[in-house]
Amino acid sequence: MSKAEQYARKAAGWSDAEYADATAYLSHRADLIATLGVPLAPNDEVLDLACGDGGLGAFLLERGLRYRGVDAEPAMIDAARRRLGGRAPVDEGDLNDYAPPAPVAATTVFRAIYYARDRAAFFARVATFTETKLVFDLNPRQYRLEDVVADLRAAGFSRVVLRPFFVPQTQRLPGPLVALAKAAERSGPLARLALRARFTYLVAAAR
Repeated sequence: MSKAEQYARKAAGWSDAEYADATAYLSHRADLIATLGVPLAPNDEVLDLACGDGGLGAFLLERGLRYRGVDAEPAMIDAARRRLGGRAPVDEGDLNDYAPPAPVAATTVFRAIYYARDRAAFFARVATFTETKLVFDLNPRQYRLEDVVADLRAAGFSRVVLRPFFVPQTQRLPGPLVALAKAAERSGPLARLALRARFTYLVAAAR
């Protein structure tokens, strides 16, 4: 079974199935999208490439941001439209080719940067319609940070901020432990040590 077929079969309830605590995980992600690096302002639009079932959208809308989801899988698009209930547009498109109808404040790409056929070209194209920042997650055990930062700067993103992301995807934690995980993201050398074994960075790249 192809990846596309797997995603199509799992589209309904994707976020609830993929995240042990979707609210804790996606809410924290939305907070960092809004605040990491250059902050977003109310009513700024976020373009979410490879949006899946739009699970992130509700949390960004709650923060006063506008949202536009994009996914290549029709079943995911249908699921996202049902989830968002007309509060935000969801378009069909491949992250390598899609461009929004007008420039956006921020573009996000989560759990999908490896789908970019040419990472440097992808960053350069996103820069043409992204006015404030690009935000994505990055596994430092899969990609060299120096190479990714170099590609971002070549695309015109001169300010790059890296933030460890420790709220777990597959384990539900009690509230106090979620707070502790968030605090640990700011622990400097200890956080970087943890990233040698697991977890990801959130990258915010601005002009």
